Amino acid sequence: MKRIAIVLVVLFATLAMVWGGAVGAADYPTKRLTYVICFNPGGESDITARIQEAALKKHFGQDVVITYKIGGGGALGWSELVSTKPDGYTIAGHNLPHTVLQPIEMSNPGYKTLDLKQVYMFESTPNVLMVRNDSPFKTLKDFVEYAKKNPPGVVTVGGSGTSSANDLGTAMLNKAAGIKLTYVPFGGTGSAVPALLGNHVTALMSYTPMVVQYREKFRFLAMAADKRMDVIPDVPTFRELGYDIVEGAYRGVAAPPGTPDEIVKYLAAAFDKTMKEPEVKKKMDQNGFKTEYMGPEESLALVKKKMVEYEAIMKELGRLKK
Repeated sequence: MKRIAIVLVVLFATLAMVWGGAVGAADYPTKRLTYVICFNPGGESDITARIQEAALKKHFGQDVVITYKIGGGGALGWSELVSTKPDGYTIAGHNLPHTVLQPIEMSNPGYKTLDLKQVYMFESTPNVLMVRNDSPFKTLKDFVEYAKKNPPGVVTVGGSGTSSANDLGTAMLNKAAGIKLTYVPFGGTGSAVPALLGNHVTALMSYTPMVVQYREKFRFLAMAADKRMDVIPDVPTFRELGYDIVEGAYRGVAAPPGTPDEIVKYLAAAFDKTMKEPEVKKKMDQNGFKTEYMGPEESLALVKKKMVEYEAIMKELGRLKK
């Protein structure tokens, strides 16, 4: 009898959790959404969230509060997300390849790639190598030749985070050009840009939106895309210049593991409607973002595909953990 009683208690507790989750999903949302940005204000993740903010509030049906959790190239925010209550009221912007590379390279970033429950992938931005307008480097050829003529590591390239698209793009240029650049990670594009403006680094490996924002201050040597972008047609690709480098970041939002599928679908629908708003699309284009429209299943498929691709790249670059 005692064993039966224990079984019944467990059964009722399980049913209560299921029923409680169903009711919660049915009533969702009833309060504001916290949208966590894991990088400094002023970077691509922040710019995108601000573009989305008004439309997202409308389509989510509640207030949306954008907050910041900065550290570890995004790892601090993502590690906190995976331990957050999975009730659909806290989401975080996330980036590829960061959320794939960090668990590969860092001993303990605090999360695993597949811990992040995919909601929606809404943009992509190729890497761009840039220098100050008063830099002696007029072309990528000038930059590479200078790096070859000087001791390894003398030329410094800043970027957003470690184990990021900027970090990887710099490593790929090292390998493709046979040079040794020193990569300097910052807490986000928002803090990397002032470092170049202040002449604290030789160059930046950043993203296409920076071309739009800083046309008057920086010279853009090459972009890591398969073809030129209409909004910045004067920036050549690395491929055009003889280096087979195509790399950049995908950005989207993720929820804590265990978030009910019904809630994830609601969130994905809100982001889908937001990204299809004409004014949002216009601002994304004007700011140098390539808009994507990937729901939970397509986003997860992209993540799994990139996990395979990036492991192979990291192995080739000799950066896999042993």
